[in-house]
Order: sequence, then C-alpha cells, then structure tokens
Amino acid sequence: MDFGLVLQTDPPASKVISLMKRAERNGFTYGWTFDSAVLWQEPFVIYSQILSNTSKLKVGPMVTNPGTRTWEVTASTFATLNDMFGNRTVCGIGRGDSAMRVAGRKPNTLARISGAMKVIRALGRGDEADLGGTVIRFPWVKPGAELPVWMAAYGPKALKMTGEEADGFILQLADLYLTEYMVKAVKDAAVAAGRDPSEVKICVAAPAYVTENDSPEALAHAREQCRWFGGMVGNHVADLVSKYGEHSAAVPDELTDYIKAREGYDYSHHGRADNPDTAFVPDEIVDRFCLIGPVEKHIEKLNALRELGVDQFAVYDMHDAQEATIDAYGSKVIPALNA
Repeated sequence: MDFGLVLQTDPPASKVISLMKRAERNGFTYGWTFDSAVLWQEPFVIYSQILSNTSKLKVGPMVTNPGTRTWEVTASTFATLNDMFGNRTVCGIGRGDSAMRVAGRKPNTLARISGAMKVIRALGRGDEADLGGTVIRFPWVKPGAELPVWMAAYGPKALKMTGEEADGFILQLADLYLTEYMVKAVKDAAVAAGRDPSEVKICVAAPAYVTENDSPEALAHAREQCRWFGGMVGNHVADLVSKYGEHSAAVPDELTDYIKAREGYDYSHHGRADNPDTAFVPDEIVDRFCLIGPVEKHIEKLNALRELGVDQFAVYDMHDAQEATIDAYGSKVIPALNA
C-alpha cells in the first residue's frame, strides 16, 4: 500500500515543504495539498520546491477543479513540473467545493470535469486536445511524459464517471462500508466501459491521529482534532441530499444521515481543527470516517481497507500532532502494512 500526506498550503510555505520532506523520509510516496486560491497559497509554486527538495515523492492537488484555472494552463503547469522533475505529479480533480464557492461560483458540473480530464491528460502527455474547436498540442513535451488524472467522487453519477474515465479514484473518507460500496461502483463502471478495473487506482484519504493509548481522554482529544473532516465531507453530502433527497436508493443512508443537524458552513474555517461549524458531527462519524487511536487500530483498519482494494491511504494531517503522526506512520504503521 502507498501512503500519502495531505496538507493545506498555509504560510509559511517552508513548513509545508519541511513536512513533505519529513514524510518522504518516513516512507510516504505521495504529497498532496488542497487547492483553493482564496483560502491558501498557490500550491503549484510550492510543488516545485517540494519536488526539488525530495527525490521520489509524487505531488498533486487533492483536488483542483476545471473552473478556477483554464485547462491548458493546468496541463502546462503539470507538464512543466514533470519535465523538470521526471513524471512526479498526479492531477487530482473534482467539482471545486471551497475553491468555487468562496469565489461566488457554483461547483463544476460532471460534464465539465469530464472534458477537463480528457484535455489535461492528453496535453500533459504530449498528445493533441480539442479546446472546443481549436486543436492544440504542447510541442515541448518530451516522449514518455505521463500525467495520470484521479477523480474525487461520492455520488452515483460521479462514481460511474470515475470508473469510466479516470486513472484513479479519490475517496475522502475511510468508512469501511462506504469504501466497499463506492469502490465496487467504480470498478463495476470500469468493467462496463470495457476497462481493466485494476487500472483505476484507489486512494482513500482521511485524517489520522495516533494516540498513545485508547483511554477515553486520549480518544476524545483525537476526535476533536479530526471532527472538522465530517464537516468538510458534509458539504458534498448536503449537495447529494439536495439532488437525490433523503433516504434515496441512489445514495447510502450511511453517508447522508449524519448531516440532519447541519445548519451552515463558514469556509474561512475549512479543514481546520477549530472549525465551529462541525458540532453536528457525532463521534460515531469521526470514528468511521477517520483513523484514530493507538497504532494497532490504524494498522487494523488499514489492512481492512487494503482488503477492499485500496491502493493508497492519504493522511489528512491538519491537527495538533502533525510531526508525531508522520513519524508514527513512518516508524510503525507503514512498515507493518508493507512488511
């Protein structure tokens, strides 16, 4: 199993770079960041420094979107980094929840994501792409260039499209039931489209918080540090409920039931442990969606995720134990999973 580290690009950028270097030393192979231009610093500028300060780490956004950047600019940025550092990027893409909404726009449609994936992937590897009537190609991209595009999804149509078109599936939660349900949907869609389902990489991304023991006090603190994640996922879930209704056969109740008490969301606290808009998230959801507790609990759940077909676990590391979590995974968790 591969392991990734997910960070916000809060200033100073030197801290982000330092944590990514620490992650690579500890056996992590992917470095991901948020991509929301208003809320955080520009990730692609920081990627160049992460890549120059590491030797093998692959980097990319979790996730970018096709609305805040023109597609050819996105592709050119990835292709330039790959030319400089040797095919060490991954384009994670989605609807653009925070990036679009804080700029007063609606998240992107699936049709727009589909078009963007095709263009960005093609241009990134040196092929031609049609920009709505104008066919272009980057003449400077060298043979052998690669740019995998991984799609974030929750809803039935997005899961289907991921299986049909994406190189990887990003699932932002670590609940075992929902992981099994959604991975199956993606793989079934790949098969129906005539693809080899093993070609679609599966990445589960969620907060991880390692405690010294499983005392009530230790677990309570870990839950408070990770509760923000249920609020973040809740934004996407609220969109699904709005579209499909409550208790819809199209979306599992295990994903939607917990947002009934949700009242609103302030993006200025997005992805932060002190987010005041996540009080509605119950402990049960934190435990299901995240990995908290002693090392043994992390290993147990990660083994279960791997059995469900997960190729990578990406650690959201936004809490008060960033370095300790990276080190615990490097010294105990990653060796145990890859023994």
